[in-house]
Amino acid sequence: MTQIVNNHPEWVGKGKTIRQLIKELQIFQNLDTEVRISLDDGGSHKAISLVEKEGSYCLLVNSESC
Repeated sequence: MTQIVNNHPEWVGKGKTIRQLIKELQIFQNLDTEVRISLDDGGSHKAISLVEKEGSYCLLVNSESC
């Protein structure tokens, strides 16, 4: 059973590891497909400019506003 946290299923805020993300991306037949990021459930999206390490996190960064 899925636990509800802050009106969302638990998996919404749990996050993914690099391993989990790579596994999910491998389902795409064309591995040259552009990857983008959305913070509003797909309503809008931006290019991923950089992938960087910050502490114990891997960050997908959009640098358009810099």
